[in-house]
Amino acid sequence: MKYVDYYQVLGVPRDATLADIKKAYRKLAHKHHPDVNKGDSNEEKFKDISVAYATLKDPEKRAAYDELGRHPQGEEFVPPHQWQEQFRDNGADYSDVDLADLLAAFAAAQQAAHRGHPQPPLRGPDYEVPVSVTLEQIYNGTETEISVSVPEYDAHGLLHHVPKTFRIRIPKGASDGQRLRLPEKGGKGLRGGKPGDLYIVMNIQPHKFYRVSGNDLYIDLPLAPWEAVLGASVQIPTLGGLVEMTIPAGTAAGRKLRLGKRGLPAPNDGVQGDLYAVVRIDVPKTLTERERELFSQLAAASSFNPRAQLNAGAPS
Repeated sequence: MKYVDYYQVLGVPRDATLADIKKAYRKLAHKHHPDVNKGDSNEEKFKDISVAYATLKDPEKRAAYDELGRHPQGEEFVPPHQWQEQFRDNGADYSDVDLADLLAAFAAAQQAAHRGHPQPPLRGPDYEVPVSVTLEQIYNGTETEISVSVPEYDAHGLLHHVPKTFRIRIPKGASDGQRLRLPEKGGKGLRGGKPGDLYIVMNIQPHKFYRVSGNDLYIDLPLAPWEAVLGASVQIPTLGGLVEMTIPAGTAAGRKLRLGKRGLPAPNDGVQGDLYAVVRIDVPKTLTERERELFSQLAAASSFNPRAQLNAGAPS
């Protein structure tokens, strides 16, 4: 079955009001009506507009259509299981129908319900909501309250975004993009059907210090020139607190110094990754007279040439 985006056909957003839908339909129907503009293309266009309007103006049909989800225009798709359960007794063959036929089957089922043949309950749609989490939260695992905006339909079939607050447990070692399922916190069901589920998609916030690579963390470690040359003992911030690190003498810029098991815990077994401190040599922006004097003495006394190999390869 090919998907038809009825909102796109009418040129309205998915949260359009009934008045917006009627206005768009009248404008397009007048433009493409076969009596106004002759031609097969206009006749086909008018048919598409009429089917879209017939669906979106009816609150229950619109809710059922929206439950099919979003798909690219013309994409092949299979109706969800609850639709197949709903129409299995109405003669609908999903292997060879178009979307208009599917919605016609829905209308037939509605009429049957009014004749004393009630339809079965229809489960509500599932929703996904992105939520930002911090590295500190996933390092230890924690409970927190989140406020999300959940789409819901009112009695007139209009889509609204309703603010709701939930208390969730962020798992220790959760990964970026991981989903948390909140059963029956999604869209409302039809005719007494159960609500759908709400899925919280965790997006890890960028950190001011750390970069994430799997379960490992990377942090830039600024060193003064003398610390890199002579070696030093410095404190490194980790998600578990400050840690003392020994800097070997002669440490070059770009060197990665490893702190074992100071990264993020793995979600399954809890084994922690590592923290890598990437050395960056910083120089003072301003100098006192004494500092300038000492650097000048060092420059005069030292035979070190950091460009020796570079200059050796240059043509004479």
